[in-house]
Amino acid sequence: MVTSTQHPSPGDVLIVGNYCHDLLIQDSAVKAESLGGAASFISNIFNEMSIPCMLVSKVGDDFRYPVNHPPIVSPGARTTIFHAYFDSGPPGSGRPDRVLKRVCSCDPILPADLPEAKFAFGMAVGVGGEVLPETLEKMIQICDLVFVDVQALIRDFDEVDGTVKLVKLRETGFFRLLPRIGVLKVSSEEALFLDLEEVRKLCCVVVTNGKDGCTVYSKDGNTKISPFLASQKDPTGAGDSYLGGFVAGLVHGLVVPDAALLGNFFGALTVEQIGLPRFSARVTQRVREEVQKRKMQLQEGSANGLNFFRPVGHEQFEASLCASRTVLQCSVQECHWHPPGSYAAMEQDIQLLKCTGAGQSIETMYEQVSTSDSTSGG
Repeated sequence: MVTSTQHPSPGDVLIVGNYCHDLLIQDSAVKAESLGGAASFISNIFNEMSIPCMLVSKVGDDFRYPVNHPPIVSPGARTTIFHAYFDSGPPGSGRPDRVLKRVCSCDPILPADLPEAKFAFGMAVGVGGEVLPETLEKMIQICDLVFVDVQALIRDFDEVDGTVKLVKLRETGFFRLLPRIGVLKVSSEEALFLDLEEVRKLCCVVVTNGKDGCTVYSKDGNTKISPFLASQKDPTGAGDSYLGGFVAGLVHGLVVPDAALLGNFFGALTVEQIGLPRFSARVTQRVREEVQKRKMQLQEGSANGLNFFRPVGHEQFEASLCASRTVLQCSVQECHWHPPGSYAAMEQDIQLLKCTGAGQSIETMYEQVSTSDSTSGG
């Protein structure tokens, strides 16, 4: 049973999925070790967005990470461990960018481990096979709207070395529950293991596609959501942070397209760091303010939390989030001041203007000025 002393309120979000210990290995060398698991990335986003949540996660006696949401410790068990092997070879070599192996797994999360309480939102985000069909069914009973990451449903693991494999969604014990969930989050790779046209008639499906953003599919249509540029260092947890940002937007009252945009934003920030990301307080404060402004602009609501129309001002909301990243870049660079007219100042201006759609013409102008300066001698 749940051992946490937290007392959930009806407005809280319930997150179900195990914490993990992640090792990132590149060219046979350990690149990083970090707290992992979708639950850790999502709760990290919720903490930054001031969203109360309750997390049900199981770990072993060996778990040593400090976390805001204490897990259930399974006596005699080990914490789930994943090794992610990255290939630094040239793109197009035919080898996968990442091979993921589950080295060991903790106990599954049972229906009895869930609290006897009602929640506005539930998130089934297992990574190592810990979410059972009966556990998801219990979540559907106690949560008004349930979000599911398909990796919790279709992952299988090699019996010898734990290599992660994917199975067809229809072949799992979860397929029958799809009409009762709100949103299924799927990566473009995972989408190959389900019939999108079939599933979108049963529930909303959000397909993430890395640098190309995401697409929201419902039974009535689909909407493509723009990406945010990012310099990728580690793709681990990008989809988890996306889902955290997406649900955070809905909790704060955004419509689905705006919430999906917020998901893309946090996904982009995540890939620029190795392991569990840390966000600047200045950036998250700015993002919270922009989300609240956006909420106040929206006049229409939705009884079930899912409104799929793309409202006026969506592009401006995108620009405001992009401008928030400029604040991050400034804080990372310790807010170095560049003299007006200097090349560094021009570059800074270009990045900001690109966010508002004016960057291309301005960048061309700067290139012309730079060329003129370089050929004038001196």
